[in-house]
Amino acid sequence: MRRPLRLVLAIVGALLCSATCHRARSDAKVSTKPPVAVRGVAVPPHKPGPIGPLIAMSPRIADLRAPPDVKAPPPGAKRTASGLAFKVLRRASGKQKPTLDDTVDVRYTGWTTDGRMFDSSLVRGQPAHFPVRGVIRGWTEGLQLMLVGEKRRFWIPPALAYGDSPGGRTPAGTLVFDIELLGVTALKVPEDVAAPPRGTKETMSGISYRVLKKGQGKAHPEPDNIVEIAYSGWTPAGRMFDSSVARGQPAVFLLNKVIPGWTESLQLMVVGEKARFWIPGSLAYDNSAVTGAPRGSLVFDIELLSIKEVSPGQNLARGDPD
Repeated sequence: MRRPLRLVLAIVGALLCSATCHRARSDAKVSTKPPVAVRGVAVPPHKPGPIGPLIAMSPRIADLRAPPDVKAPPPGAKRTASGLAFKVLRRASGKQKPTLDDTVDVRYTGWTTDGRMFDSSLVRGQPAHFPVRGVIRGWTEGLQLMLVGEKRRFWIPPALAYGDSPGGRTPAGTLVFDIELLGVTALKVPEDVAAPPRGTKETMSGISYRVLKKGQGKAHPEPDNIVEIAYSGWTPAGRMFDSSVARGQPAVFLLNKVIPGWTESLQLMVVGEKARFWIPGSLAYDNSAVTGAPRGSLVFDIELLSIKEVSPGQNLARGDPD
């Protein structure tokens, strides 16, 4: 979308972080961001496209015709204080609007102002699902203006998208998106997110945890293993900053390439197990240079789905907690 496809390309947003760069941020098989929304297009620290890697310039994509007003907002378009311009293409009868802490289902297509389509959920044939926090700033702001069932066209200035010269295949300059808001989902915040309750265990390093669901396996992952997990992360105040569950895609990463708190915590688990961890800031992102990564103690619900050994020459995409 570590904003539309590492704070819906973090926080993925958005969670994997490098062991040497402790940090908190995709809707595609290539993990884009835990903690931080976060990886935004969410915040988990890097910022991807609306939802997962951009499919810009792929020869397999048949272009959708660009709208006639793609070059600039037409007379009558509205503009927010940040410079985001928009017009309503189809009104909705409902009243529900997404908040920063919600996840959304949308259909969308994005063009550059010269009419080149660079991304589209319509081309992929399925709606995109991602956290409102986990996309570029223009999407995060624009989605909160919409009602479920509504369709709008947004002209997003570079400062709210990927800038004027992001490099690679990422589109530069003002971007135009047609977005249809299909649904809004709120993830429930754990009742004990503020502090570990009585009965939790604590490691020598200060990580507290409790098992939410027992696993069926016996093997524990090693630091040089690849793990596949489903996770959500919150601050003690109850703000969700990253979630693979919200993105609808597990995170896959090398265990020794994430924040120290994750590397230690996951080695306590077996496949099939789900646990809640209260991780001190010193083992999360307090020592990280990543801009936008959440500071202080963080709370994660993590389910370990699988453990694999690294194959010779295997190239892993970074996961989310960086």
